[in-house]
Amino acid sequence: MNQATQTLTLQGEVGSLEVLMDSPSEGVVLGTAVIAHPHPLFGGTMHNKVVQTLARAFVQCGWRAVRFNFRGVGASAGTYDEGRGEALDMQRVIEQLVPDGPVALAGFSFGAFVTTHVVHALGEMRLPRALVLVGTAASRFEVAPVPQALHERCLVVHGEQDDTVPLASVMDWARPQFLPITVIPGGEHFFHGQLPLLKSLVIRHLKA
Repeated sequence: MNQATQTLTLQGEVGSLEVLMDSPSEGVVLGTAVIAHPHPLFGGTMHNKVVQTLARAFVQCGWRAVRFNFRGVGASAGTYDEGRGEALDMQRVIEQLVPDGPVALAGFSFGAFVTTHVVHALGEMRLPRALVLVGTAASRFEVAPVPQALHERCLVVHGEQDDTVPLASVMDWARPQFLPITVIPGGEHFFHGQLPLLKSLVIRHLKA
């Protein structure tokens, strides 16, 4: 993302995990945000532009931003595991880089699905300070509900014209939870031309 980006190698469940970390250039670091990328079998990596946008938003708000490649992507060992192993990958990143202290979680598309399950795996004693779910893949995977205690700290963003994950499927997931969704008018799955708006929504949420 910038010259200050650190490249790290962590130990995952099935081998090494490729990780990038960006930190605020000044001021007190509020905590660490761990961000999950879209579907590994469809070109999803930690370099995805939505993932980079989320990282920039967190850094601008004083958070350290961590992106990583799921198993089988880039230099990360292993093979695709339909979300189960990927959730374990995300948990290992959290355990090694944020063993304690404030943590925030975010994910895009498949990464949002994985992130919801990691929230439940971490449990009530480690609820994230902020949760950001973008393009949540509710039509394709069994996305976990957001714990009630996290609703005020959760931002769900979706594009009105997303033809990869229809808005209606995310509404069906959110409706039983009474979980609000922020809809970007005219937005599609990758938010082409609307990444600055996505970034501003995330910053507004983090500063609220």
